[in-house]
Amino acid sequence: MPVIGVIGGGQLARMMIPAAVALGIELRVLAEAEDSSARLAATVVGDYRDARTVLDFAKGCDAITFDHEHVPQEVLRALVAAGAAVRPGPDALLYAQDKLLMRERLGALGVPMPDWARVESRDELAAFLADHGGRAVVKTPRGGYDGKGVRVVDAADGADDWLADGPVLVEELVSFQRELAQLVARRPSGEVRLWPLVETVQRGGVCAEVIAPAPHAGDAAERAAAEIATTVANGLEVTGVLAVELFHASDGRVLVNELAMRPHNSGHFSIDGSTTSQFEQHLRAVLDWPLGATDALADWSVMINVFGALPPERIAAALGHQPSAKVHAYGKGPRAGRKAGHVTAIGADLDDVAYRARAAAAHFDD
Repeated sequence: MPVIGVIGGGQLARMMIPAAVALGIELRVLAEAEDSSARLAATVVGDYRDARTVLDFAKGCDAITFDHEHVPQEVLRALVAAGAAVRPGPDALLYAQDKLLMRERLGALGVPMPDWARVESRDELAAFLADHGGRAVVKTPRGGYDGKGVRVVDAADGADDWLADGPVLVEELVSFQRELAQLVARRPSGEVRLWPLVETVQRGGVCAEVIAPAPHAGDAAERAAAEIATTVANGLEVTGVLAVELFHASDGRVLVNELAMRPHNSGHFSIDGSTTSQFEQHLRAVLDWPLGATDALADWSVMINVFGALPPERIAAALGHQPSAKVHAYGKGPRAGRKAGHVTAIGADLDDVAYRARAAAAHFDD
């Protein structure tokens, strides 16, 4: 039985468990806490930043992969030095961990991006603002997610607090029609598979809905997204699932916004809507097994994120009201604003599918 070790005990590790069981893979999880989402497969509770903890966890694993990208480079390289198959490897993860390095590398690959700059002072930010209509997006190079570490500024002192800790990334404020995401999987021997391009709907900087495939995106945008994702996956030698978050700009450009080198929120629809889910595909890729077909099981899939909590009585009510919808709970305690689960519906008519998904998800609104 192959053994895959997953560092991180969040919902992504949790959603790998059914796929691992189906494929006859033993899944081991290094969780941060006893009550982690992936506690069903947690074999170790410890600090992923501690090299000795991680090295001990990796013993007996055929491959190591991740629920998140925050494992320090020195720990990743210690794993490689110890002979572990780390997938994706530290040389790839580096670009998911540091947005400034990511922009530099994507530029070298010729991938289209918003105009950007490394900024180390108020004067440099002022110069960028002057060249870009007086407004720009500032991001911390490390650690930001779900709207954290990102802000729009219109004054030179708008990032003083972040600049006190080091350089920041500043980008043009893109006028866009929609936000898109292209998921791709790659295995070490080079095989690549893509899912249909999806549209993501953000609220408050956090993904709220995903529509697959992206409606009215157009053939040109679909081709551009597929080419970008394939170029990035091959250029960075990614192993596993890669999510490329994109802007479909008002002028028609398709531009890279962010990268995630792991299963991603924009691919959760694939559990119920694709021949091969992103979680099964990730495990296949990590083991360098043949990748699965990514055909859609229906014309449309709509995934709605649920925040706060999914009490059992509300799950029952949602299932009773919308019996064709699928509810996925992440096993988390209640907390306002935290992703606690998602709801998916699939079918032939987009309006009907969206209605059913939203109606089921509405049972969890406070």
